[in-house]
Amino acid sequence: MNTTPETASDLSSQIAANIRDAIIKGVLIVDERLPSEAELSAQFNVSRATVREALKRLAAQSLIRTQRGATGGAFVNRISFEAAQTQQITTSTLLLSMNDVSFETACEARFALERACAPLSAARRQDSHLKAMQDALDTQSAPALSDAGFCAADVAFHRALVDAAGNPVLSYQLAGAVEAMQPLMNMITFTAWSRDAIVARHREIATAMTTCNAAAVAAGLTLLEQETQTLARTVFARRTKQPNAAP
Repeated sequence: MNTTPETASDLSSQIAANIRDAIIKGVLIVDERLPSEAELSAQFNVSRATVREALKRLAAQSLIRTQRGATGGAFVNRISFEAAQTQQITTSTLLLSMNDVSFETACEARFALERACAPLSAARRQDSHLKAMQDALDTQSAPALSDAGFCAADVAFHRALVDAAGNPVLSYQLAGAVEAMQPLMNMITFTAWSRDAIVARHREIATAMTTCNAAAVAAGLTLLEQETQTLARTVFARRTKQPNAAP
């Protein structure tokens, strides 16, 4: 087997991974200043350009921040759950898009995760969450709304439901389910759905949230899952009859 010297990109990736592991393990703590580029260059026996690339990788992951000036440098960042959601959504979208995950499997996972929030969401919802859900419903009810707009309001409705649980870990974990799985499922089912039916189901769920009825919220989500699965089967059946149709 032929071997080739490691490229600067390979080395920068390894250095970034080494520093990332130190942050995760607590060896490097929040707000701690990392060694200078010159010190890291000597520590890893690489050029400063390679170290600089490694630091850029870490900054792109929000693991570090850089400051200029005499007291500047690279510092360990405190990552918020909100900031990390974007990366979670991107990763989930890529996983679903690039792997052979059936619609049925993705739909089942998404609603199972969302139903898990129902008891907490119904008990802890604030007026702001109810307003966000109502705003999404008002948007979805607009006759001239585009399909893209309807889908965006759909995501906003379920995002508010999940966030109502008041648990940042759940909101982070479900970011992929609501903002990655849901849009991909909407892309498949929108040609077969009835907007009125979806809005009606959403109104039932919103009412259950208003009255703090967790069982009704979960039941509404279950019905929505069943209806979504039915829509998908309808779309796939149409495609089977039209083998040359675009995917």
